[in-house]
Amino acid sequence: MSCFIEIMGQGKPLVLLHGWGMNSAVWERITKRLAANYRLFLVDLPGMGQSRPVNPYHLYSLAETVAEEIPGVSTILGWSLGGLIAQQIALNQPDRVEKLILVGTNPSFVSKPDWPHGIEARHFQQFNERFEKDFHATLLNFLTLQCMHAKDTRSTIRQLRIAFAAKPTPTQESLNQALDILLQTDLREEISRLYQPTLIIHGDRDTLAPVSAAHWLAMHLQRAKLRVIAGAAHAPFLSHADAFCETVETFMADESAVRTVAER
Repeated sequence: MSCFIEIMGQGKPLVLLHGWGMNSAVWERITKRLAANYRLFLVDLPGMGQSRPVNPYHLYSLAETVAEEIPGVSTILGWSLGGLIAQQIALNQPDRVEKLILVGTNPSFVSKPDWPHGIEARHFQQFNERFEKDFHATLLNFLTLQCMHAKDTRSTIRQLRIAFAAKPTPTQESLNQALDILLQTDLREEISRLYQPTLIIHGDRDTLAPVSAAHWLAMHLQRAKLRVIAGAAHAPFLSHADAFCETVETFMADESAVRTVAER
C-alpha cells in the first residue's frame, strides 16, 4: 500500500486529504462527528505522516497514487495542497468522484500578472530559504501562519501542532517537493472540465489562499456552492468545527444538481 489510510465510520465514502507538511491527524476534531454518518478514509499523503514518498513526486503522481488506494467512487474533501490533489483526481478519473469539497484551496497558490488571488512568488522563495536554514522552526512558523487572524488563533495553532507531532515528521526532501507543487501548479484552465457538484469552504481571514480565490472558483466551476466562514483563517475545520461539519453534512445530503451559488 502506497498511502497509509485510516478507515472509520459507516455510510457513504468520504476521503479526506490534508495539506502541505501535515498528516491525517489534523482531522481529529471533526472525525467523530463525520464518522457517525460517513465511512471516512483518512489519507496520509505520499511522503507525509506514515506514507512513504513516491518518485517522481508531482501533482499527477500524487493524484494517481491516492486514487489507487481509495474507494471506487467517493466524495473527496481536500484541504489546501489536498484540494489540488482532489481536483487532479477528479480531472484524471472523473467517474470515480461523486462530489468534491475544497477547503482553503486555490487553483494557483502563486499570484501572476493575470491572477491577483495568490501569494507573491517572492514570499514562497523567502519561505524556502528559511526552510533550508532552519527546517523545524520554519515548519512551526508555517503552522502559525495558517491560523493568523483567525478568531481563536491560539487554540487553532495548538491543535495544528498536536496533529503535526502525532506522526513522523516528513523529510525535508518530501516537503521541498510538495512545496514545488504549490509553486508550480496552475489549474485555472482545467477546472472548467470539473462537472462534479463541488462545495467550497473558505475562511474570510485566510492569508495563504485569499478568499477572493474561493469566489473565483465558485464562478468558474460548473456546479459549485461557496460557504465563507466568518472569522476563520486557513483551517476552518479546526477553528469553526461545528459550522464546518454542518456545511459538509448539508452538502453530502443534497442530491439535487446545484448551480453555482454563493452563500454566506
